Amino acid sequence: MRVVVIGATGNCGTALLRALELEPSVTSVVGVARRLPEHWTPGKVTWRAADVATDDLRPIVEGADVVVHLAWLIQPSHDRDVLERVNVQGSARVFDAAAAGDVPTLVYASSVGAYSAAPLDGELRGEGWPTDGIAPNDYSLQKARVERLLDGLELRRPEMRVVRLRPALVFQRDAATGIRRLFAGPLLPRFALRGGRLPVAPDVRGLMTQCVHADDLADAYRRAIVDPAARGAYNVATGPIIDAESIRAALGASRSVTIAPRILRRAADLAWRAHVEPIPGDWLDMGMRSPLLDTTRIRSELGWRPTRDAVSTLRELLVGMGDGAGFPTPPLDPGTSGPARVREFLTGIGERDR
Repeated sequence: MRVVVIGATGNCGTALLRALELEPSVTSVVGVARRLPEHWTPGKVTWRAADVATDDLRPIVEGADVVVHLAWLIQPSHDRDVLERVNVQGSARVFDAAAAGDVPTLVYASSVGAYSAAPLDGELRGEGWPTDGIAPNDYSLQKARVERLLDGLELRRPEMRVVRLRPALVFQRDAATGIRRLFAGPLLPRFALRGGRLPVAPDVRGLMTQCVHADDLADAYRRAIVDPAARGAYNVATGPIIDAESIRAALGASRSVTIAPRILRRAADLAWRAHVEPIPGDWLDMGMRSPLLDTTRIRSELGWRPTRDAVSTLRELLVGMGDGAGFPTPPLDPGTSGPARVREFLTGIGERDR
């Protein structure tokens, strides 16, 4: 089986490549990214440089048994045109190339962010929950729009097996620097995230969310790739629910301090507008209002079982941030931040994708 992974150098992509190296039915993998890694351990993976927004993708995907589309931009958050061109139009170009190249299977990285808002009642929602996004967050609305593109593709090409995974937050130590750069920015002090350094942890009133380890998500992708019966949407998350107590435990803090969501949102938005924080406050809106995911379908149909719980996964990320951990691909490499994170300041916080 020949698999093409588009967006192979990021958080999910690097974990998926590791999983596919160990999958006997996968004989070769083409990793596609705009910026290729300088060093990669020899194995099944060969590399192709391509930009989903501009390059001809059909020659890359033609002859593949499966195309996995992971490519997505979070930054530059101040340039909505770039995000639209890559995330929505770029996804459409990937789907069109797969259809034109008669690729039999397409696996797409959707997200919990594609779902519509849910009541704050602690109930778990399955894949039938509406996917209209949560305004005004661009990430959420764009994920919902790409779901509509997939709906259209399935109508046009019913013979194509289309799978969409909708994971919760995805964490791993190797992505610590990349996630910090995308969501927290260069002003987050490393020492504060090393276990036991913080006397108190934040308790955002009403916040409940989920996460999944990147390696467990990669196993979900692997199963979707190799199982010919896999089709449609699958939620991917692990327990327990992340709440104030989970965050306190992950940080090693002795107690929590309550923060009103409206105050935090306002502060985050002001910091983003002042270019000291990389994402706007509407990300908190999405985090507060996204549904909690019921993973019954992927467990029962694909036999997926997470190997890491949510608290240890969150702790792994936070300790990794404190240690400045990363991985030698352009999106995850600590070296791309420069000494004292100077390159993040010079390129403009929230203005560039690295």
